[in-house]
Amino acid sequence: MNFGGTLRINKFACFTLGFILFLIIYWKAGSSSAPMEKSDLINLKSLLKAAIQASEFGGQKVMDGKNHALNIKSKGKTKEGANDPVTDADYASHCAMYYGLKNTFPKLNVISEEHSKSDPSCESQPPIDVDKVVDGNIIVDYMNDELVYVKDVTVWIDPLDATQEYTEGLYQYVTTMVCVAIRGVPIIGVIHYPFLPKTYWGWYTKKPSANIPGVPYKSENKEHPRVVVSRSHPGKVQQIAKEAFGPNTEVLTAAGAGYKVMGVVNGTYDLYLHATNIKKWDLCAGDAIIKTVHGKMTTTKGESIDYSLDSDVKVTGGVLVTRYDHDYYLNKLPPTITGLH
Repeated sequence: MNFGGTLRINKFACFTLGFILFLIIYWKAGSSSAPMEKSDLINLKSLLKAAIQASEFGGQKVMDGKNHALNIKSKGKTKEGANDPVTDADYASHCAMYYGLKNTFPKLNVISEEHSKSDPSCESQPPIDVDKVVDGNIIVDYMNDELVYVKDVTVWIDPLDATQEYTEGLYQYVTTMVCVAIRGVPIIGVIHYPFLPKTYWGWYTKKPSANIPGVPYKSENKEHPRVVVSRSHPGKVQQIAKEAFGPNTEVLTAAGAGYKVMGVVNGTYDLYLHATNIKKWDLCAGDAIIKTVHGKMTTTKGESIDYSLDSDVKVTGGVLVTRYDHDYYLNKLPPTITGLH
């Protein structure tokens, strides 16, 4: 009885059958999914460098615009009845920022507050040099590369935040902003002040720009917080803030969501409270930066804001931004504050 020979034949047969099955599975897997290309990936470090330059290119257009006729038009009235102006500087900054990014990363999804005029030169912006050492931000070059799928990335840009104040010559409030969200979560934020000039940025889970100060925690601020609200439509938010946070609350007004969030980031204010509708290009960059310094931005119901490509561009649930004690302030707000103006 040749049991040894029979055993050898069975082993060979099993190996052959297994190899054939492997080839079939491999062939089916290869035919059902296209091979990944290099262009399907994007380097977040390169995207941060591009975002910094894009915001500064847009800022230069904003600076140039104040020396010419602004050609102020209105996009209509906000829900609160405030004028919503737009100028040639908004469009010029949009062209520089939007097409600078798109011509650098063709597959990148970019959402802008503005839209291009019928001007071929707008779309022919040169690609951004992502290998360039960015002035004042050499720290970026020492950060690690990080590759993600470009399909998961949405960039939100605001070519000119605080347009109304820009037309009034209140340039301290004016910013240009770029935000990188991955699967709806803000990861990289850049806020540029053209008239200082100064650029702040943050890369969540990595680090903020070196010019963002450390702000020590002071528990006594909870008893007399400094609250910043919108200059253009403060509504009843001032009253709500004092009733919610106590009579010693100091309520200040300012313009531009970017300016107000950075005021919280830099310790000028303890919280930013907004009760009316606001667009995501106003918030996204600040949301990423405040997260980078371990602060928080949510709706007044405590919900995170989704910055996905297919999400609604409008935030209707009010906004609360803090560097410290977010839940403390959130719990002191009335059940609903939106729609009050």
